[in-house]
Amino acid sequence: MTDARRRPAGEPPARPRPVRSALPGTLRPDTPGRAPRGDAEAALPVQARLLAVASSLFAERGFAQTSVQDIVERAGVTKGAMYHYYSAKDDLLQEIYTRLLELQTRRLAEIAAGGGPAAGRLRAAAADVVVTTLDHLDDAVVSMRSMHMLPPGRQAAVRSGRRRYHERFRALVEEGQQAGELRPEVSADLVVHQFFGGVHHLGTWYRPDGELRPEEIGRTFADLLLRGLAIG
Repeated sequence: MTDARRRPAGEPPARPRPVRSALPGTLRPDTPGRAPRGDAEAALPVQARLLAVASSLFAERGFAQTSVQDIVERAGVTKGAMYHYYSAKDDLLQEIYTRLLELQTRRLAEIAAGGGPAAGRLRAAAADVVVTTLDHLDDAVVSMRSMHMLPPGRQAAVRSGRRRYHERFRALVEEGQQAGELRPEVSADLVVHQFFGGVHHLGTWYRPDGELRPEEIGRTFADLLLRGLAIG
């Protein structure tokens, strides 16, 4: 059946690709026209299942075009069960963004605090953010495409968290410049904007069933970044 709902202004069209969710959801066996996705998925805790299903549906259809009913049907739970954990779709959208950002922030902090030259740690951080983005592609796509649909207060919180991440990444660039490992005349701010512009567009072209694997893409992104900053 064709979905007759129209996409609201400001939300890009859903991506035409097979959707891979970091935590796949499940369906009630008695849902008309649908089949359960497997015992392992059905065994997920309800809260994790709801979040996984929401991420998959938001990435596939768009946030505005996905209803609460769509989510609970796919997850195989009642609306009451969903409202026990999330009071609205906005809660799901914000948590989708937050869980990926928290993972990437924690990993960046570990890499930045490690030993060795700053340039080596920058390379590791650059590869890591690409790999974690691709490993949680639905979350990343939803974050980039629909976060502007959150209320202003929630948007501000989201942007603040992302800004702190970018500032820590920029600090690695600056550390390498001050240590004489990276070109000092290049603006660290421009480096961050250019690099993350590419990261944020990964969801527009990456295909989980394609030839390129996340680790290979991460290494290539990191190599391009460091080559552009190399001295001499």
